[in-house]
Amino acid sequence: MTRFKHLTLMVCVIVVCRGQHCEKIAGGEKCEEDDSLEKITEDDLVLDDILVYTVATEETDGFQRYKLSADEFGIKPVVLGFGKEWKGGDMSGPGGAWKINLLKTALREHKDQNKIALFTDAYDVIFLRKPEDIVRKFKETGAKVLFSAEVFLWPDLKLKDKYPVVEEGKRFLNSGMYIGYVDQLLELLDREEVKDTDDDQLFFTKAYLDEEFRKKIEMKLDHKSEIFMNLNGAENEVEIVETESKEHHKYKLKNLITHTEPMIVHGNGPSKSTALNYIGNYLPNGWNPNDGCVSCKVGQFDLSSKEEDLPYVLLALFIEYPTPFLEEQLLKAASLEYPKSRMHLFIHNAAKYHTDHVDTFLEAYGTQYKSVKKIIPDDATTEWAARDLAMDQCLAKECDFLFVVDSIAHLDNPHTLKLLIAQNRTVLAPIMVRHNKVWSNFWGELTKDGFYARSNDYMDIVQNDKRGLWVVPFINSVYLINAKLLKRFDRKTLKYSKDKLDADMAFCANLRDLGVFMFASNRLDFGHLVNPETFDTTRTEPDMYQIMDNQRDWESRYIHPDYPENLNPEKKPLQPCPDVYWFPVVTRRFCKSLINMMETFGKWSAGKNEDNRLEGGYEAVPTRDIHMNQVGWDRHWLFFLQQYVRPLQEHVFIGYTHDPPRSLMNFVVRYKPDEQPSLRPHHDSSTYTINLALNEADVDYEGGGCRFIRYNCSVTKTKPGWLLMHPGRLTHYHEGLLVTKGIRYIMISFVDP
Repeated sequence: MTRFKHLTLMVCVIVVCRGQHCEKIAGGEKCEEDDSLEKITEDDLVLDDILVYTVATEETDGFQRYKLSADEFGIKPVVLGFGKEWKGGDMSGPGGAWKINLLKTALREHKDQNKIALFTDAYDVIFLRKPEDIVRKFKETGAKVLFSAEVFLWPDLKLKDKYPVVEEGKRFLNSGMYIGYVDQLLELLDREEVKDTDDDQLFFTKAYLDEEFRKKIEMKLDHKSEIFMNLNGAENEVEIVETESKEHHKYKLKNLITHTEPMIVHGNGPSKSTALNYIGNYLPNGWNPNDGCVSCKVGQFDLSSKEEDLPYVLLALFIEYPTPFLEEQLLKAASLEYPKSRMHLFIHNAAKYHTDHVDTFLEAYGTQYKSVKKIIPDDATTEWAARDLAMDQCLAKECDFLFVVDSIAHLDNPHTLKLLIAQNRTVLAPIMVRHNKVWSNFWGELTKDGFYARSNDYMDIVQNDKRGLWVVPFINSVYLINAKLLKRFDRKTLKYSKDKLDADMAFCANLRDLGVFMFASNRLDFGHLVNPETFDTTRTEPDMYQIMDNQRDWESRYIHPDYPENLNPEKKPLQPCPDVYWFPVVTRRFCKSLINMMETFGKWSAGKNEDNRLEGGYEAVPTRDIHMNQVGWDRHWLFFLQQYVRPLQEHVFIGYTHDPPRSLMNFVVRYKPDEQPSLRPHHDSSTYTINLALNEADVDYEGGGCRFIRYNCSVTKTKPGWLLMHPGRLTHYHEGLLVTKGIRYIMISFVDP
């Protein structure tokens, strides 16, 4: 049985007889006591004759889903008690008999009319078949009253031994779904008086266990889930399977144990936030392989309004820990295609490392927002308190939406905010994934203790094999909240704290407890997540070390925008000297960062032949340099060689392949007039050598360059970020030309020695 405080709902579906002995009377039709109802055919059943009574205190996401499933099969519920105070107890334990008392009144006007009524809860119920099919299957059972069955006994465990033993299926009554003839149902409901706060399931259980009464009204349980499927404790019994039937919209629910196809599914107990939501993503017609996401189109609205008519948004940025590539993340947030005049800005920065980044961002864009609220590390505001404060700020500013964006979420699609608003859901997360990983900002399933579990469709969703709008049990990092939700619940229930959970898990657990759906969308590409796990701010230029863990963002910042053109087969590579190739490879930001790494380390070699950094302790042609392994960047550089240098080598030196490249000598050289201004002629101990210019001729230094002696050809005026590649050993005997002023920096690798 569903246990929701203030959120209890039932449905009564009335099927009017249409047999050959029915006659018109005022207010309906009257059937004589023959077996005319048994002769109803599908053609005889007219949807206008089906009355649906719903008892609800308020509309929720679950009820909206319920109504959509009803609409799918032409069922039109009439809501009774909507907006009234719930009288059935607090539902943390037994309760809910208010439903019984309300429905007695609703059904009495149909007494003695030989009608059939179907009752279900609604916040956690989905219709899967037409009412005609349900009635037909009910009649086949031979029961006059048929209740759904479940695997657990509630609420009085002492009654277990009084239940009849069953050979197959579920043994115990569940009051969330039942069907029967109105007269027998009224006899059941009138069996004894109940208070509104009594337990409805216990009431029906006692009636069922009264063998004499059970036989009198011909009351049975749907043990094999031929009509009703209660999921709690039986989640693994069911499977969504494909069907070719257009009527069933490509998917149907199958019970793998009883081999039945349930017609109504009930997410009783904890299954409402996991198993039922998973089923509801597909059934009755949420998503299918042919049409994709059908439910995505429901409830959307147009945002092509004038600027002054657009809803107000509080953009809440949370920087809870040092995060790589935050500069770009903030810039993308500022570049959203949404007028800042309709946006308030809230920033919680708990990482001192990012203080300058936040200040720079606010200096550039802060005045464009309607208001700005900044919380700095020295304020010592906890993450839980800051996130709760953002919700309060949204209400105080009379915003329509709260857009939460954590520092790891990059909004690559500038239309993300508008797209989320237009989707019109209570809580909606744009699905984002770490590059080349399956780590995302949503969970498709939960373990019993509320932690991550992988749903059957998780991989399909994160890899975009299935695109749509999914109800999930957990989201984080980036999501939009409709402010109506914040107004509906106070901060005692809707908050970022619960037990000892972290802020995100606590917030989502509270949403699940409140029956609020969390939607996640991958209808379009919205952005991606960065991986902060190896971000070490004790290093100089920590973003440079993210080449492997956040390669996509690393490339965006550090790889030259013209790099792809180097591999264009229609484009002839630059060749300033014979077999010497010149490529734009990295950005000036890379060059400055690498120089800063070396100068901050500061332990330049003496430029002598004796060098204890090398195996053997001797360097034949010494330079003033720092090796990559001295600054902990050797494996990162080898990765750089494999990813960005090897393709260039294979492109110009056709026929030679070595993957991955080997290089024992990777170092930055510093040329200074009063230190080491040049380098004598020499061969390199390599198959090929790369020489990457790190700063600019005639700006940072004068002179310099590389002369290939055999060809009497020099490359001077090298460009920062451009890489020279030439053969080593025999053919390209060369020297480093004299630097006459300033400092020249180059990065050297002897590849495949």
